[in-house]
Order: sequence, then structure tokens, then C-alpha cells
Amino acid sequence: MLDDLKVKIGPQFYQYHVGAINRVSLLLEEYHAKKILVVHGSVSWEKAKPKLTFLNEERYSFIFHQYTGECSYYGADLIVALSKQEEVDFIIGVGGGKLTDLVGYAAHVLNVNFGVIPTLASNCAPWTPLSVMYKETGEAEGKTEHFLRQAAFLITDPSLIIDAPVDYFVAGLADTLAKWYESDAILQQKDLINEPFLQLAGFTSKLCKEAITKDSAQAIEDMKNGKLSDCFVRLSEIVFAVAGMVGGLGDKYARNAAAHAMHDGMSKYIPESHQYLHGEKVAYGIFYQLALEEKWAMIDQLLPFYQELKLPMSLHQMGIYPEDEAVIEDIIKFIDSKEKVHLIPITITEDTLRTAVYQLEEYIKGKG
Repeated sequence: MLDDLKVKIGPQFYQYHVGAINRVSLLLEEYHAKKILVVHGSVSWEKAKPKLTFLNEERYSFIFHQYTGECSYYGADLIVALSKQEEVDFIIGVGGGKLTDLVGYAAHVLNVNFGVIPTLASNCAPWTPLSVMYKETGEAEGKTEHFLRQAAFLITDPSLIIDAPVDYFVAGLADTLAKWYESDAILQQKDLINEPFLQLAGFTSKLCKEAITKDSAQAIEDMKNGKLSDCFVRLSEIVFAVAGMVGGLGDKYARNAAAHAMHDGMSKYIPESHQYLHGEKVAYGIFYQLALEEKWAMIDQLLPFYQELKLPMSLHQMGIYPEDEAVIEDIIKFIDSKEKVHLIPITITEDTLRTAVYQLEEYIKGKG
């Protein structure tokens, strides 16, 4: 029996279909919301506004705030200050992953309820009660804020999601693929394999992996053609919603391991990596974790998928291999400091973490 498992399934209410956003008004009524802060971005906000019919209802008072573009402590402070000044009793976030992370953290600090309307299928940030923190420069803080408050609702419309940039969706597919590769070896350990919520996490991660490796190419093609197909709707829903259940059910045993730790290390110590999306860096991180586990055959199995989706496979291929070897050392020490990395059932030291970086670079170079 585990005494450290925290199960946080997801939002209190979820819907994803054409016209679903019309239900937001009823949910605001359910939470007795009166004065509502709407946090938004720029481009996605203009696309979303026509679908936000609840903004026209006179029974609610709305205040609007354009966020800085980062999920930062500074950005959260701005929301907290404005919410206190305006006596806000509910927050709605309309945008991508960093925005929904920011809204969740600010609502946690304020002790107010919040809901999210994602405009991208780029990661599972809208689903999860945690926030990955960045500096305003885009550099990762190297820490994640976990909180117990779940979103009051996650509602969006596939006709909004399909209008987003395709590369964000591709990155989201890669980020979601990591769920299985990061968690499977951990969950298969003898002392964990019969834990019911961990079993559910494992089943969910497998669902994500199988759907993505099988149907991504078709979903991407449909998105490029603006075709609201069952395939696109299903895979986009897996990215921003179902994927979030893996960590929600499995907590630290099924959340992030070496692939995401490598993402965070790159984001913290390689400024040039900021040109790549979260999921693109995680895609490289999957290969890094497989190299760490010496699962070269799995890398070979994934190579055609990575090539088809044009996903990053090595630091050299990405053009961001650091000239200063001290940067690699900083990343290795950072990864080694992460508790969840050490849940992987292999010997993990700074030496093994370092060796995996160099071996992967050579291995991918050899696949030239």
C-alpha cells in the first residue's frame, strides 16, 4: 500500500465538442461567480472571442487581462494584484499551456475558483493541477508549482483547436507520447504493479501511446486541411485532456521522469533551445531517457515516426549542442537533482546521465 500517492483526476467538469463553450455561462452560475477576470493572449484571443458568447451576458461583470506570454511568478503577481483590486471571484484562462498554467497557479494563490478554455492541443497543461514556472526571459525556473485546487471546468471547441498552428499540435503529440516512455518501467516494478490507481495510469499512458503512434499522421493531415475529423478530435482530446489523467492517477510514479527533466535542463541552461516548443524538446528527451535505459531497439522503432513528424532526435540535429562542456555538466546535475528521475529502476548517477547524452549523439549521428 502506498502512503504517498496523491490522486488528482482532473477538472470538475469537462466538455469538448462543437458549441461546448456555450455551457460556460451555466458553470459560472453554478459557482455563483459575479466578477470574473478573463486572462488571455493575443492571436488566439482574437480567434476565440466569437465563440465566447457568455461575455455578452449582463449578469456577469468581466475584467480582461493580457498575460505576458510566460508562466512566471511576475505574471502571477500581476493577476493576483488585479484580482484583489477588482474583487474578482472567478478566473477564466483562454489560451495555450503556459497561460492555463499561470491561471491555475494564480487562482491557487488567491484561493478563488478558475476555469480554462484551451485554444491549442499542445500539452496537458489545461488538465493538470500544476504549473511549470519560467522567467520572463523564457528561461525555465527549474521548478514546478503543485497545488491541490482543480479547475472548475475545462471546456473547448474542436473548431477552435483545429485553427491553431499545426506545429503546436505536433509538439503536443510528442509531449503526450512521453507519458508511456517515462512511466512504463516505473509502473512495472513489483511493488507498484498491483496498485489500482497506478494500473489505471498505465492503461491510460498505453492508450495515448498506441493512438499517437498509429494515427498522428492522419490527424496532422486533417488539421492541415481544416478537416474536423473524428481522428483529429480524438487525438487532440488525448493531448490536452486524456494525457493529463496519467499523472493525475499515477502522481509522481507516472508524471515526469528523465524526458521532461532533460527538457527542463535544456530550457534552463541552453538559451538557444527556446526556439523549440515544449513538446519538441520533450521528444528529444524521450530518446535521451531511452538511451539512459539502454533501450536502443525502442529508439530504432520510433525513428520512422520521428522522421515522419520531423521531431528532434539529438542536440546536434537541433543545432544547439553547447560548445562549453560545462553546460552539459549543469544539465546533468540538474537532472540528477530530480526525485522522479531516480524512480526509474536502473542505476542512475551523474556518470550514467552524462554517458547517455554522449552515446545518444553518436547513435543518432550513425543513423545519418
